[in-house]
Amino acid sequence: METSVLFSGFGGQGILFMGKFFAYYGMLNGYEVSWIPSYGAEMRGGTANCAVRVSKETIGSPVVAHPDLLVCMNKPSLDKYEKNLLAGGALFIDNSVFNEQSGRDDVSVYYAAAARTADLNGMPALANMVMMGKILTVKNIYDDSTVRQAMEKTVPARRKEMFDMNIRAIEMGRGL
Repeated sequence: METSVLFSGFGGQGILFMGKFFAYYGMLNGYEVSWIPSYGAEMRGGTANCAVRVSKETIGSPVVAHPDLLVCMNKPSLDKYEKNLLAGGALFIDNSVFNEQSGRDDVSVYYAAAARTADLNGMPALANMVMMGKILTVKNIYDDSTVRQAMEKTVPARRKEMFDMNIRAIEMGRGL
């Protein structure tokens, strides 16, 4: 079994953090993982994406040209990557950032108001983890203990005060 994921959005939306969390989550569940961050020169406000592969087998190439799970946190990402999503794949769209329907009828599409939910709960910078809660729930792979362990590895020591807020954001996303 292998899953190829592309997380995408603007710099500053926590796209790379999202990918790193998902990679640790897979690793803690005994999978081989690869994680490749990519961002524009501007970083904050520019484009950002992160490719993650999770597999029971050795990963031959970390490149994700055709993901089977695509996360779009902004419209430019949907415009750029939607066509590359494999048929039968899963597409997650933050429909509180932009209101556009997917043009694909051969994939499962999940809309989540991640940015709005994070903002309404006083955590505007954590829409990424709200969306992660949605993803883990929809894919039926949520495990509280593994979420906490992966978050411990993802949140840097200098930002340890963000640990509980990230966990809360994931829990909020589970209800979307």
